[in-house]
Amino acid sequence: MATTAPVAAEDLADLVAMMRDYCSFYRTSPSDEALAALSCALLDAPDQEGVQLVTRDDDGSPLGFATVFWSWDTTEAMRSAILHDLFVVPAARGRGVGRALIAACAEEAGRRHHGQLVWHTAPDNAAARRLYDTTAAERSTWVHYTLAVPPTQPA
Repeated sequence: MATTAPVAAEDLADLVAMMRDYCSFYRTSPSDEALAALSCALLDAPDQEGVQLVTRDDDGSPLGFATVFWSWDTTEAMRSAILHDLFVVPAARGRGVGRALIAACAEEAGRRHHGQLVWHTAPDNAAARRLYDTTAAERSTWVHYTLAVPPTQPA
């Protein structure tokens, strides 16, 4: 029976390896140091920043991870949990790991009184969309944009 729990410091090596695979799927390549720094920031401030969850098999092998960031939604006037990352190792797909991670993310959001869990995926990510379409979540009509913002120097 697989177990899902918040990431701890001892999970970082396995987590970074899965994050690397996740980033490769989306054709990005941040450094392992940057991925570890992201995870450490969440470990240091889970109530302010967000949390990462990891699912492990009975033998301790990592099966997947999820990252949830805390935010606000003005249009709903409530706290919102943003499921930013959901990844299941290929060998574990179809075993309910993704569904368990989504449920654990919703539970973490509820514990912190966030009124909704939202996420997005690439339009061509058919496997993820098949999973998401089986949940109680409603598909959004919003279109997602990303603007790169370079750092500025203090005045």
